[in-house]
Amino acid sequence: MAQTAKPNIVLIMTDQQRADFFASEGFPADTMPFVEALGATGTRFRRAYTPMPTCTPARSSLLTGRFPKASRVKQNWSPAESITFSKDLPGMLRDAGYSVNLAGKNHSYLEAGAFDFHGGPYSHTNGPADRANAQEQAFDQWLFDLDHHVADAPTPFPLENQLCYRIVSDAITCVDKNREKPFFLWLSLPEPHNPYQAPEPYYSMFSPEDMPERVGSPQSTIARGGHWQWLQTLFEEKRPGYDAEWRKYRAVYAGMLRMIDDQVARFVDHLKASGQFDNTILIFLSDHGDYAGDHGLQRKGAGLPECLVRVPLIIRGPGVQQDLNETDFVSLVDLFPTLCEALGRDIPFGVQGRSLWPMLTGERYPAAEFSSIYAELGIGSLPYVTDERPELHFPYEGKVIDELNSVTQSGNLKMVRKGRWKLLFDVMGHGELYDLEADPGELDNLFGQPQHAQTQMDMLQTLLAWSIRTEDSLPRAKYLPKVPEHGWYHA
Repeated sequence: MAQTAKPNIVLIMTDQQRADFFASEGFPADTMPFVEALGATGTRFRRAYTPMPTCTPARSSLLTGRFPKASRVKQNWSPAESITFSKDLPGMLRDAGYSVNLAGKNHSYLEAGAFDFHGGPYSHTNGPADRANAQEQAFDQWLFDLDHHVADAPTPFPLENQLCYRIVSDAITCVDKNREKPFFLWLSLPEPHNPYQAPEPYYSMFSPEDMPERVGSPQSTIARGGHWQWLQTLFEEKRPGYDAEWRKYRAVYAGMLRMIDDQVARFVDHLKASGQFDNTILIFLSDHGDYAGDHGLQRKGAGLPECLVRVPLIIRGPGVQQDLNETDFVSLVDLFPTLCEALGRDIPFGVQGRSLWPMLTGERYPAAEFSSIYAELGIGSLPYVTDERPELHFPYEGKVIDELNSVTQSGNLKMVRKGRWKLLFDVMGHGELYDLEADPGELDNLFGQPQHAQTQMDMLQTLLAWSIRTEDSLPRAKYLPKVPEHGWYHA
């Protein structure tokens, strides 16, 4: 095997995995022991956030280092028609001499031709039809027929038919093909996103009775009003009684995490056997979270609660120190500039993320730069209100439902996290303020209460600063901009 000083880079992305379903976070089930152990060999961030809890916007922001308001990708549809950037992660990597590869789910603006190795296409209910054998085709049809429900019995197909297993097999093939130059591999797993299912032993690995209590309920969600009430009402109309088995839903979701954990271990074992593990920067993260029964909801869609916006993030590899970072607020948009600096490349103009490389390697960095983080939701214009029933991309009749739709994604909602506090503010001037130490479920809105006036003002100023900071600097024209080193605005 040709040796190179340049590290390989493997980005392992799960889909819709919340950050708190780990034993180290206090979750009673040991869902991902291998990933947890892997995290202990590098830097693990406890305050990592998605820029938007929606698949394509989050992925596009990661690839471009730009928040959705700047990338212009604010929904899952037609990202290639709206995306704007000067240079993205694949472009930077090619300039640095890397092959660029995908195994798994794409769901971004990139086309198959953007990759040297394209192990796909995979979605949540199918793999590549032209490469599937008869049993894999039967599994894919079964998965499609499940219609994004929670399975009421173990999946009647072996583990080898699962999408995560097939994707890791493609990733192993990619590793074996990349022997002569450094490679970037996006290993993108569709799970634990709905449909919620797993074969044995994973389906029964965790008991519903052992699942922890949730925060919120259908009743508190209805009382919250707005998009929350609209979404809960729609779920109940289309799937009456859907919330009754929320503990089972959580248990199956936890079982899917252990299934993913075993497949990550399978891939890493092969990386070690091929002699490439020690020279590989390995990143583990998710694009966004899942209600997992919190607030009486499934999947995602309404609001920016912690269960949707906080994500797991682990980075390990050559040069990266061992650290459990429980203080600094970071975002998926920070990954692109971080990898630029890891490879000695300039951060492209228009990138809004901040390099974490000095932080990862034990160098000094300004604490103020990472004292807060911003996220957003919404396609713009007016938000639909609770009693409106606009035309959707699926019928109101029947069981088919997409939680991301014209109503739940309408309007604009912005969020900022700082210390123990969280503030949200929407296009209509409605505010929310939560003390997450006292109220981790975000059920007690303190906005407008006199005793919290100073905190509210500080958080509003922080949100305003982020809103101004994330205005798009593209296109670059005649004037010479003063570009922040490392993407940091604070010294």
